[in-house]
Amino acid sequence: MTRSTTDEAAAPPLPSPKERRRLREAKSLSEEQVAEAVGVTRATVRSWETGRTSPRGRKRALYAKLIAPDPEPVPATRPKAVRRKERPERPAPAAEPVSVAPEAVAQVSAAVAPTSAPEPEPVPASAPPPPEAEPAAPRLSPDEAFDALYAHSAPGLVRQTYLLTGRRSLARESVERAFQLAWHRWPEVAVDRDPAGWVRAAAYEYAMSPWHRLRRVHRHPDAPPSEPARRALFEALLDLPPAYRRTLLLYDGVGLDLPETAAETEASTPAAAGRLEVARAAVAERLPELAAAASPAEQSELLQDRLGGLARAEHVPAPSPARTVRTGSEDKARLWTRAAIAFVALLIGATALTLHTAPTHYEQPVSPPERVGGVPPRGGPQKLTPQDLKLQKVLKEQLAHGPERLVPRIP
Repeated sequence: MTRSTTDEAAAPPLPSPKERRRLREAKSLSEEQVAEAVGVTRATVRSWETGRTSPRGRKRALYAKLIAPDPEPVPATRPKAVRRKERPERPAPAAEPVSVAPEAVAQVSAAVAPTSAPEPEPVPASAPPPPEAEPAAPRLSPDEAFDALYAHSAPGLVRQTYLLTGRRSLARESVERAFQLAWHRWPEVAVDRDPAGWVRAAAYEYAMSPWHRLRRVHRHPDAPPSEPARRALFEALLDLPPAYRRTLLLYDGVGLDLPETAAETEASTPAAAGRLEVARAAVAERLPELAAAASPAEQSELLQDRLGGLARAEHVPAPSPARTVRTGSEDKARLWTRAAIAFVALLIGATALTLHTAPTHYEQPVSPPERVGGVPPRGGPQKLTPQDLKLQKVLKEQLAHGPERLVPRIP
């Protein structure tokens, strides 16, 4: 598993770079085979064997175990007289046997199986009893495997996320959300090469989401430590850009090598190296002891010690029990499933209602109104003009007989 900031176990020792290459060649392993087994690139293995870099964390343990020399077999102490008496001596071969790779022997043995089982060699009474076979490890259920991963990684991951965000509640929430996602995708996480790294990447991505700025509870970081040295380191981390802060934490805090750090931060290896240098320089301005380090290796060790001390000194809330996280993931998946089913049912109902109420034939739309011309005016009495009104008044004032009535005189 990946070394966390709270891990105080000593790293396994490694031989010199030249001895590493000699041990690899003695085991007939190529650089590609070692890189595939450890999970790095061929250039990284070549860098380890030339002394430019050294493996760190989980890669260091795997690499040390891979190139470790095989223990010499201890021959069984059998009396010479008894061996001659029970098994006759065979004639010496004419030439030395040719060494064959174990893989080739296994393939040949599987292809050409003997028709009869070979006779077992007699074992003298003075020979030690054969060693008992180790019992096979019990197969864990998915729940037990998840609980084991949660118990091993969750506490340290909460402290790492606190260093990344400076917010205790957000760190706990991010880790629990990451493990809920891991349980939701457990078939994928269970076969992953590094399940803890999978969960760590998910927790970091959730913790660094810019949407948390809109939440009032996570808008401002928590109060810094009271000790001046830890306070300076805390403020220096939060002043770094998120990508630089994550690179520094992964490389100097968690202990990943540079290619793995670049892969997890979705950057190229030169870009990750540049971010690391800038982040170290910014932190060194706040920590004089870091600026006084003689080499980058000493800076990395000092930063690892300071980050681990800061993470252990601060009171970070413990994560919820594993069963609670699993239950929350299942409830959330069940809620989303029901919401999806309800949305599909609503869509089907709306479609059916539309098909039922929609017209089945074409209907001519009503034409818009138009202005009609050429219509004669309406009949009947019209409105009297002022001249007509004046004439009517004069006629009323005059007598109703005489010639004036026939030819009225209009003033």
